Amino acid sequence: MPVQKLSDTLVATLACPPGRAHLEYCDTLMRGLYVDVLANGRMAFRIRYRQGGRKRVHTLGDARLLTVAEARDRARTALRKVIAGGDPKAADQPIDGPTIEHFYTQHYLPYVKSYKRSWGTDETIIRNHLLPALGERAMGSLIPPDIARVVESMRSRNYASGTINRVLVLLRYGYTLALRWRTDGVEGNPAKELKNLKENNKIERYLSPQQTTRLLTAVHASQNSMLAPIIAMLLLTGARKREALDARWQDVDWRQKLWRIPKTKSGKARHVPLSSGALDLLRKLRETSDPGTETIFVNPRTGQPFVSIFYSWDTARKQAGVPALRIHDLRHSFASFLVNAGRSLYEVQELLGHADIRTTSRYAHLSRERLREAVEVVAGHCPVVP
Repeated sequence: MPVQKLSDTLVATLACPPGRAHLEYCDTLMRGLYVDVLANGRMAFRIRYRQGGRKRVHTLGDARLLTVAEARDRARTALRKVIAGGDPKAADQPIDGPTIEHFYTQHYLPYVKSYKRSWGTDETIIRNHLLPALGERAMGSLIPPDIARVVESMRSRNYASGTINRVLVLLRYGYTLALRWRTDGVEGNPAKELKNLKENNKIERYLSPQQTTRLLTAVHASQNSMLAPIIAMLLLTGARKREALDARWQDVDWRQKLWRIPKTKSGKARHVPLSSGALDLLRKLRETSDPGTETIFVNPRTGQPFVSIFYSWDTARKQAGVPALRIHDLRHSFASFLVNAGRSLYEVQELLGHADIRTTSRYAHLSRERLREAVEVVAGHCPVVP
């Protein structure tokens, strides 16, 4: 942690050393002030202080936009707030209301954490995209062109349309909450003026029978002894990865041949029919599992559900010759197996637990291929050309 007198000239030359995630350069003139230089090239002025017996950090702003003198002024104001027993994040509340950073970190995140299972995704988007671009702006000062510039900047850096759309959705929802909570300075929702970018969500990746065989061979050879049954369960049920990793024995109804998934993406429990293959798989696991074990797929190292199986999965898919295959593609493959076997989209919808048939319609082209094969059968029996 280098300590030296910060200057605009010095800050312009700072860089993060190779192999480091970030490096802090502390100022000798303002105690607690430092520049945090990240490996991705971003720099931020921050202050470190103690409050309530705990070490805390407050971001003052982008070091590429603020001068050192401005950073010291902000640090001085914030530290005075700390001495007075206040919150430095509210030290400079402008007439246009709280800053984007203050609103999303102090109000939005605590709220969504109370009910949203995927709040971690929101936190990542806020930290990586929203705060670097707009964090210092007041909520009430933002206008649609400001957000449009963020979108264009992300597009120029080749971010996926889906990532950009998540930023837009998060901004829209944040401003909706700000209006509902009558946040100072917020009189409208500037994000509503911008449309989401078009995304190419067409699913093209399905396992062929040959690829399925190679994949199953690879997972059975994995050093992770639980990888093979996990992948087999996903292929046999079309479940999502987290649903399988969190599966419990108490949710298996052997008599009715059903697996109850208490927590799904929609927030509602659903029941998955278990085929004879899935039941055989579960019986073998039951025979070898400890009697007191609640989790079906136990991590042998921890005795708990797996947090991640990426590394063993990544090794297996490469060995199987399908390095681009995602675990979620096993769910798509399950659907394709059903459609190619002549099952209706309605049946696929029910088995996958889709609330809207439009989600299942992505597999409609597979059904059309089967219809073309069907009409060829008729053509073979009705030659019209002598």
